[in-house]
Amino acid sequence: MTRWDPQTYLRHADERGRPFVELLTRVPATAPARVLDLGCGAGNLSSVIRDRWPGADVLGVDSSAEMIAHAREVDPDGRYEVGDVATWIPDAPYDVIVSNAMFQWVPDAFEVIARLLRAVQDGGAFAVQVPDNQDAPSHVLMREVAARPAFADHTAGVRRFSRTDAASYLELFAGLGWSADVWTTEYLHVLQGDDAVWGWVAGTGARPYVQALPDGLREDFIQQYQAELRTAYPQRPWGTVLPFARTFAVATRPAR
Repeated sequence: MTRWDPQTYLRHADERGRPFVELLTRVPATAPARVLDLGCGAGNLSSVIRDRWPGADVLGVDSSAEMIAHAREVDPDGRYEVGDVATWIPDAPYDVIVSNAMFQWVPDAFEVIARLLRAVQDGGAFAVQVPDNQDAPSHVLMREVAARPAFADHTAGVRRFSRTDAASYLELFAGLGWSADVWTTEYLHVLQGDDAVWGWVAGTGARPYVQALPDGLREDFIQQYQAELRTAYPQRPWGTVLPFARTFAVATRPAR
């Protein structure tokens, strides 16, 4: 399993957290009793859920023991549990299930979501946000560098991408008879410092490739990838622009 570093991930906590705030504003629930946060990460956004629904019992689940340990440390009043969403079974029905930037990591994500929807109460909501940037230069170059002869034996098959486009999410929920509010947003993040885009992807998308490589090759991969990123995302006097597209979907189960 790929290891997560909470401190590296949280370098861009504001930019990564904003989509979650925007997702929650579209969830129609007013006073849910039970809320499940799938892929809760480092727990830095749990307060956003509690502010939105102060009376809710909120459970955060994440596959990374490092992330859950950090969440328990910074938010001792919260409830957190280590669990792999691909096989994790909800303990009881929930009024709202939310997930921020997780399902792009889950193989067969739509099959997993369809299973988890069974845990949503009648009239409840399932809200998800995923990056939709598999074809962005950052990710295309990542795969191209990883496929070079020096690295390919170590990096082949380390990352499977699930569907992340809005149309596919709409088809998923509408096809199951749920009402769905689906949209896309492209953020233009202005990053500061040298090799700023590398600093962003080092905490997320590049981790499986970097961790798959042995010492020596790991450093070579990073240097070659950084060089490609500098060309694709030129640094300007006021920062480096990283366009970042995301898909949002809020689906509501029909009330019976």
